[in-house]
Amino acid sequence: MSDIKIERLDEFRWIIPPVGGMRVPGIIYADERMMKTMGTDESLRQVANVAHLPGIIGHSLAMPDIHWGYGFPIGGVAAFDMEEGIISPGGVGYDINCGVRLMVTNLQIGEIRDRMREIVVALFKNIPAGVGSESTLNLSVDEEKKVLRQGAAWAVHRGYGSDSDLATTEDGGAMRGADPSCVSERALERGRRQLGTLGSGNHFLEIEVVEEIFDRRVASAFGLTAEGQVAVAIHTGSRGFGYQVCDDYLARMVKHSSALDFSLPDRQLACAYLTSDKGKEYMAAMACAANYAWANRQILMHRTAQTFEKTLERSPRDIGMRLVYDVCHNIAKVEEFEIGGRKRQLCVHRKGATRALPPRHPALPDVYREVGQPVLIPGDMGTGSYVLAGTDRALEETFGSTCHGAGRVMSRTRAMKASRNRSIAAEMADRGVIVLAAGKKTLSEEMPEAYKDIEGVVNVVHRAGLSTKVARLRAVGCIKG
Repeated sequence: MSDIKIERLDEFRWIIPPVGGMRVPGIIYADERMMKTMGTDESLRQVANVAHLPGIIGHSLAMPDIHWGYGFPIGGVAAFDMEEGIISPGGVGYDINCGVRLMVTNLQIGEIRDRMREIVVALFKNIPAGVGSESTLNLSVDEEKKVLRQGAAWAVHRGYGSDSDLATTEDGGAMRGADPSCVSERALERGRRQLGTLGSGNHFLEIEVVEEIFDRRVASAFGLTAEGQVAVAIHTGSRGFGYQVCDDYLARMVKHSSALDFSLPDRQLACAYLTSDKGKEYMAAMACAANYAWANRQILMHRTAQTFEKTLERSPRDIGMRLVYDVCHNIAKVEEFEIGGRKRQLCVHRKGATRALPPRHPALPDVYREVGQPVLIPGDMGTGSYVLAGTDRALEETFGSTCHGAGRVMSRTRAMKASRNRSIAAEMADRGVIVLAAGKKTLSEEMPEAYKDIEGVVNVVHRAGLSTKVARLRAVGCIKG
């Protein structure tokens, strides 16, 4: 149970006043019901711990999907000065650039409802999924390094999609500064075998249907045209490659943490100054992992479209699968903000948090310039997803950030115990969702009760003004590792 002192600011904001070595306050976005259950793990203490780090600007922030993580809480956001601040692998997470890609189609659910199981089975067959799943791609070391530098563009230039996909991928699907020489041989070895695979745990590929549209003007700009429209969401990241990058640099930074000129409240916050060699090398390696993840999701999207076309025996034009947006939610990025009346470059850590840029922001693609960035928020596998739009308030209060999903309320071990003697797949079928997974363990760990209510999480960020509701999508088919 956390003993952190918390005061209420307003309906959806709570503050942890600075005490001890905290350099800034902590701010948590949540409703009263969420706050009552938040003391069951150490996530609030982690918000306070992050506030101890040098160069932190404004506040240590937490979104309503906050839960315990490694070092930083999942759902945590923190921005650091480029000269005096730090970079921390624990503030990015092990699955670097884990993110969500949403595609829409020309299909209506009535056209494919009777063939849903056939489509899900075909996707399960064609999309490698599960722990250690391996790709059909046979990358050489040189080719893998091209992936690490080029990101999603590498996949597009080899026939996996089109240039238009890059325009609606965050950062064009490639992070600058990627340097494969900063990546270990072990990471390269793991990455060569996993590009184009889904992975396990909370990763999924989900067929969804537009259930409700809240803002028709913005929804239309996003390509969400009507209730009943079929969409597909992909949630995955940089697989074993990103995990190894994180593990390698955490080991290096923990080893040298005693040499820092400040003390860490938690060893898991191991970090390096952004201006140091270690900090620069981690940023370059992290960019490689981010680019790997974008290439991975690009390939998975292309294979999903092919599977729909082959299974339904319809042309690409008929299916009309196209990318709405691809967002990452485990990343650290150098971005520009107005702080105290002047523009400053900051390194923003978003761990289990999504960028939410407002209309007319220069980083937006032209197609979304007037409506803001699509924000993609998946729920548990029995729920579906929300599509929101970025806001000016997010830019002012949270460095352009919002939540990333429902957020766990049960550990995987606890979920396994709670689901004993239950058939989660059968329960999902009763709710109208066809689910296929490589093993029962994954379904047990990912059962709906293991997560917060996505409605509650989305309502907090919507009513707090961090992102606004555009549409709700309901799950109808899902594959998992």
